[in-house]
Amino acid sequence: MSLQIGAKPDHGFDNPTGLLSDCHRRIERFLNKLILVAERADGGELSEEQRHALETSLRYFRKAAPRHTRDEEDSLFPRIRRSGSAEAAQVMSMIDSLEGDHMEAEVLHRIVDSAGESWLDKGSLDQPTLAGMRNALYRLRTMYQGHIALEDTKLFPLADRILPPEEIAAVGKEMAERRGLDYRQPLRCRTRIGAQ
Repeated sequence: MSLQIGAKPDHGFDNPTGLLSDCHRRIERFLNKLILVAERADGGELSEEQRHALETSLRYFRKAAPRHTRDEEDSLFPRIRRSGSAEAAQVMSMIDSLEGDHMEAEVLHRIVDSAGESWLDKGSLDQPTLAGMRNALYRLRTMYQGHIALEDTKLFPLADRILPPEEIAAVGKEMAERRGLDYRQPLRCRTRIGAQ
């Protein structure tokens, strides 16, 4: 089954925190695909399905995931910080921690990407490189579990409560612009990029 990244999501640019949460579901699915490939293929020859899952998952984390990080760090987090809300003041350390997670994830994804590309190029992966890839994937899974839970259950609801509608709209507009889309148009299927 393929995952259509551009398929109509649950939320649109008019609900940017909902759209960010939708993206979390894609992060979880693509990360699980990478883990399954690393565990089942065990560094050996990839089946066609495994090769496709590896290629599309690596592409997702290389291209789409950095936009998600920018959505948060360049658009959402600064607005929460500037809001002047007493609630926002209480979560500043949480935002700092989430940004730290983004930096850690970037390093770990580079390890996974390098190992995955080598696997695709050579047809197999030596055990030390596979072990490094698995370690990075397991660390990502643990980190994302906590990170996503904090954002989905605490930070995004907070943003929806404290940010005025024009600020929420500006976040959605910036998200659309990062993707070269018109924020006023409904999201629809554009690109088929991965295995589900």
